[in-house]
Order: sequence, then C-alpha cells, then structure tokens
Amino acid sequence: MTGNNKKASEPTSVDISPVTQDAPEVLSTAHTIDEMQAQFAHLQALSRTQPINDWATRETQLDNLEVMLSDNQIGFTEAINADFGYRSASETQFAELFPSFTGISHAKKHGKKWMKTQRAPISALYMPAHNEIQPQPLGVVGIMVPWNYPLFLAVGPLIDALTAGNRVMIKMSEAAPQFAQAFADAIARYFSPDMVCVVLGEVDIAAAFSSLPFDHLLYTGSTTVGKKVMAAAAPNLTPVTLELGGKSPVMVLDGANLETVVNRVMMGKTLNAGQTCIAPDYVLIQRKYHEQFISLAKEWMEKHYPNIENNPDYSRMINVQQFKRVKDYLDALSGDEIRQLTAVEANIETRLMPPIIVSEPAPDSAVMQNEIFAPILPLMHYETLDEAIHFVNARPRPLALYVFGDNHRGIEKVRNNTVSGGLCINEVLIHVAQHDLPFGGVGDSGTGAYHGKAGFERLSHMKPVFVQSKLNGLNLLLPPYGGLFKKAMAVFLK
Repeated sequence: MTGNNKKASEPTSVDISPVTQDAPEVLSTAHTIDEMQAQFAHLQALSRTQPINDWATRETQLDNLEVMLSDNQIGFTEAINADFGYRSASETQFAELFPSFTGISHAKKHGKKWMKTQRAPISALYMPAHNEIQPQPLGVVGIMVPWNYPLFLAVGPLIDALTAGNRVMIKMSEAAPQFAQAFADAIARYFSPDMVCVVLGEVDIAAAFSSLPFDHLLYTGSTTVGKKVMAAAAPNLTPVTLELGGKSPVMVLDGANLETVVNRVMMGKTLNAGQTCIAPDYVLIQRKYHEQFISLAKEWMEKHYPNIENNPDYSRMINVQQFKRVKDYLDALSGDEIRQLTAVEANIETRLMPPIIVSEPAPDSAVMQNEIFAPILPLMHYETLDEAIHFVNARPRPLALYVFGDNHRGIEKVRNNTVSGGLCINEVLIHVAQHDLPFGGVGDSGTGAYHGKAGFERLSHMKPVFVQSKLNGLNLLLPPYGGLFKKAMAVFLK
C-alpha cells in the first residue's frame, strides 16, 4: 500500500449538545467502566435523535477510515510487531492492511445502492398495494477485537457498521496493548467521538463492554469466550454476531496433486505462525500419501522459510501463555508422532514455534480436541471418502472446510454432505478476502455473517414496509362475514 494524498474529511456536523445539563465530557477513548458507560449513553442518545440516513455522512466516515489507515500503516505495523515480539511486516500488509483497504473501496462503491429502499415482491391477491424493504441504521454497534489480526478484525466490522450508518464502540484486545493504544490514538484524531469510540482495558472492561445494551454486538475470538459474550448480551436481548473458530479440516481426495495441496496448506498454516481462526487445523489424507506429504512439506519449508530463526517473513507466538499452551499439546504426544519440518527447536524466550507435523495423533488427544492456533499440523488417515466425511460431521461444525482434488464427484459429495462456515475448493483462507461472500461460522464456530453486503444487512434493520393502494378490496372481507367472504375463503382455502 502506498500513501494516500487524500485529506481526511472533517467530521460531519452533528448536534453534540449534552444529553443532560450535567452530562460527562465526551471522550474518544474510554479506559474505565464509567467512561465507557458515559460514552455509550452519549452515542445511544445521538442514535435515537440523529439517525444517519444519508450516504454523504457515511461516505465521509469511510473516507476518514481510509485516510487514517494510509497515514498510520507504518505505525500500526510497528505496534503489531511489538506486541508479537516479532510479526512479519509483509504479513501485516497482506493479511490486515490489504483486505482493509479493499473492504473500504468495496463499501464506497456499493454502499449507496445497498442503503436504498428496494421494492419487494407482493402476492397478486394484495395488488395494487406494494412491498418495500427499507434499510435503517441499528444505532450503536459494539465490536470486540481479538489479538491475532487486531487491525483487520477491528477495521472489517467497522467498515460494515459505518456503511450501515451506525455509531460504533470498539473494545480492543488487552493481549495486543501497543496496537490497541496506537489504534485508539488514531481513531481519536480522525473521527468525532460522536461516531466512533475505542475502549481500552483488561478482562473486567471487556465483560462490562459485552453487557452494554448495544443494538448489535460483534465478537471475534474463541468459542469459550464467545459463550460468555452471548450470555452477557442476553439480558439486554442484544443481537450478536459471533465469529469464533474451531478445527478447520483439510480433506485431500484420492488423486489430488500433492504438491499443490502442500503448497496451499503450508501457506495457510505458517501465515502468522498459524494464529489464524481459519488456518488449516488438521489434514485428512489417505495413508499412501502420508510420507510424501511430509517430504513435500519439508521441501516447502526449505524453499519458503530458510534459516527460520532469523527469517524476516516468519512471525512469533503472541505471548508466553499461548506458546506454553501449544508446547503442552506437543509434550503430551509420543516422539514417534512428532515430525519436525526444520532443524530448529521451539524457543520460549523468542516465542519461536517452528512448523511441526503430528503423525496420526489419537482423536481424543489435546491436539485433536482443541483448536491449535499454531503452526502444528496433524495428519489423520482415512480409507474412504465417506469415512472422512463422517469424521468431520461427528465433530463441531468448523469455521472453514478445505477440500483438494480434481474429482468433481468427490468434491460435490463433500460439498453437499458437510456443513461449515465457509468452504474453499483447492484453496485455503482466501474466502475471507472475498467482499462479495458472507463470512461467518455455524454452530460452535459462530453465528451470523458479515463482510460486504452481508455485513451491511447484518448491521442494518431491514425494515419491511407495506404500502396500501387507495383502491383495494380488503374492505370486502370485513365483518359481518357474509356470502362474499365465504366464497372468497372457499377459493383461498382449497
């Protein structure tokens, strides 16, 4: 991404008079529960009295977001790097900045059309009346951001919320504090506190945040915490979008090109050191391809990450806690199960976790029971495709499913007999960057979807409107119910 010469727009003029005579000062960044609650009350009051129904205001906010990203991309990249101990700048550009910029461009291109009232079909029985669907802003949207992609997973939902005309509060992850502060500072410079507020703080602040009566709450993170967020939102009947995770499997069909499979799977597993919610979690493969897969994976590592200890393209685990969690998974395995892909050992001081293949671990092992979220790749064997499908279907529904092969019948069988948040055929990860596809989970991997038009509609109230014509026949069906009514019912209730 290159610098953007476009000047940030001034915040759109709105009435910012106090809600009450003794209303607290309006802040762009909240650090305490009291500040957070005061800012929420301020935004909620504005959303009820000054709904953002025009495209010009929404486009201004998207312009401000685009300029903010352009002006601060180096600082944001450095802050993320500091939080991780080391995070490849190229990965931040590819996986965070690039989809953020393209998401803004997509919203600016299509948003004006999305927000228009649309005619909807109507039964001939009610003509000449007509139906409409009118998108309206929900009001105040809450966004809870994880640590693994703290820029894109803040900006992506923010794009959808602003395009839908909402005011927004964002709770940044306490596990990525330097980026959280950098992002909060930038938001304060480019946005009015009447539009966007960033909340910083630890777990107690996050719990209080999820208990606010938002008009919609979007959380990205683990399934365990997602359940707590949903429970906290329930007393307020706050609708939620939960983007969770789980174990996203790879199915390798018989006859698939193994070099292609390994190339794509290893790319997805090593990006951000595997700390990606849709990273390939494990591979289902026939036993006859097992050793060839491992051999190709070693060659791939030598080609793409030589000298991995000092390779500028390979990222680190976010913190010691995450490093130890994954190391515990490995320590519980036997030596025969662990197949090293490099000559480098895991290093807790630098938080370097080299890619490792786990050869056919027990299905009840920790590495197969938990989302790995690290560059550890189990290889599981299957004999028939039905067996592989059963293996996937017997477990919680994954956020993503990846199938590789040229057998059209086999691909269609997987496609039609499995349920997952998303499906990629002969690819991994890339569906998340498709702004014309909804992104979300199902079951344990999440509820609801966003991105592009799906995100606009998720964070809008798609209000149904029935418009009656002056000329209509409904008066003929009013009581007292006589012969005409009975004849009409006899026709309708055949």
